[in-house]
Amino acid sequence: MNESFLEGLKKITEQCFAQEKMSSHTTFRAGGPAEYYIRPKRAQVAEIVSLCKAWEIPWLVIGNGSNLLVGDKGIAGVVIELGREASEVAAEGNVIKAEAGAMLSAVARTAADHSLTGMEFASGIPGTIGGAVVMNAGAYGGEMKQIIRKVTVLTPEGQEKVLTLEELDLGYRHSCIPENDYIVLDTELELKTGNSEVIQEQMAKLRSQRSKKQPLEYASAGSTFKRPEGYFAGKLIQDAGLRGFQVGDAQVSEKHCGFVINRGGATAAEIRELIRQVQDKVEANSGVRLETEVRFLGDF
Repeated sequence: MNESFLEGLKKITEQCFAQEKMSSHTTFRAGGPAEYYIRPKRAQVAEIVSLCKAWEIPWLVIGNGSNLLVGDKGIAGVVIELGREASEVAAEGNVIKAEAGAMLSAVARTAADHSLTGMEFASGIPGTIGGAVVMNAGAYGGEMKQIIRKVTVLTPEGQEKVLTLEELDLGYRHSCIPENDYIVLDTELELKTGNSEVIQEQMAKLRSQRSKKQPLEYASAGSTFKRPEGYFAGKLIQDAGLRGFQVGDAQVSEKHCGFVINRGGATAAEIRELIRQVQDKVEANSGVRLETEVRFLGDF
């Protein structure tokens, strides 16, 4: 622990913590401590990155922690959470501007309140708008690239840059952001005028479907695996006889085989080992190697 560096962080933001348990900040509810954990406002991000560079201390950015598995031994360096401190949302005409930390559910509610349609598909995804941009999140036939107008990012050089939809290079669970080491600061969405009641009804219908089909009562990172071309991950896992398969307290959901869940006391190592065994067993059964949607961070 570098006390001088920590004091430098605290001068930028009061939302600064040492040895913060990542199990409190990921939807898997597993993982060891972050050496430094901060929740900056949008305007503070560039200064924090500059400080990290000056001290040669690594950093990474997370949102709601809904697509992450952090190792039990934790993460060295700085974890920057773009969450509630960077979550302003505003609507003007048919455009919604949202800071990176805004929850998708909050942005969808704002859209519905302003009779704007096109974002209903994302209303139940438990992530932030920044994370959704990074992975071009999607559900129920919709995806972020259908509604993004432009995105403001922080470059590795510490400059703000506006990316158009075309420049984002959005594809299935892909954008240009990770490969360029950009940090999403805010996003503009372009929606269409609709009927508020109809929009609310559609959001409620999708919430009901999600509740019936997904193991929302357990900690998880949502869909664990990407959809293989021509297949469904959950069906391949089921066909391999892995419904309910467990490693420790980590389990393939009996409700939806595409979800790996934490039954309450799973370690990150158990979750990762379960994922590896599922990949091996599915490949042996079908010849298809599943790729994870989940990001693995830190030391296991």
